Amino acid sequence: MSEAVERAIEALLFAAAGPLSAADLAQRLPAEADVGAGLMALKARYAGRGVELACVADRWRFQTAADLAYLMTEEREEPRRLSKAAQETLAIIAYHQPVTRAEIESVRGVAASKGTLDVLLELGLVRMRGRRRTPGRPVTYGTTDAFLEHYGLASLGDLPGMAEMKAAGLLSLDLPADFSVPDPTAARSDEDPLDTSDEAPEFHTDFLGGDDDTPPS
Repeated sequence: MSEAVERAIEALLFAAAGPLSAADLAQRLPAEADVGAGLMALKARYAGRGVELACVADRWRFQTAADLAYLMTEEREEPRRLSKAAQETLAIIAYHQPVTRAEIESVRGVAASKGTLDVLLELGLVRMRGRRRTPGRPVTYGTTDAFLEHYGLASLGDLPGMAEMKAAGLLSLDLPADFSVPDPTAARSDEDPLDTSDEAPEFHTDFLGGDDDTPPS
């Protein structure tokens, strides 16, 4: 009888969603069952094994032996979530590349927050491509192979077009007749490659900056 009680307690504890008290176990077992003796016998049988019987706050449960807890530790790298400003900036760069910071601000209608481009550069989704052949020689930005890998694209030509965006509800159905989605694969001739002095982006701080966008001056 004692072995049958022990087996029954073992089965109940393994199947339970949480720890069970002796009273909880007694409700499931025959009235003559010695729950206390069954628990002690079960505890002795599991002592020193990978899984042990433990009493926590007057409730019983099976748990991993304390010296093996390190085996259950899992390290995972949580991907950084892009802010709304960073997502919008990345989308503009993807479709309009090569594009300058001023052109990004013109499309968005607000000045880029101090670290938005730096975040995208640090994550390797965006790179400095070259310099525009205009006064001031502003840096131009484009996407990287890491961008294509992250979004599962074979090439920039696989970015959603107007029909796909409309179908997904990302574009209004009553767009102006002259509206068109920029072609990111179109070549531009008004850009020169970077030279050796172009080693860093135009600004380098506030990597965790939020959506503190302001209208461009």
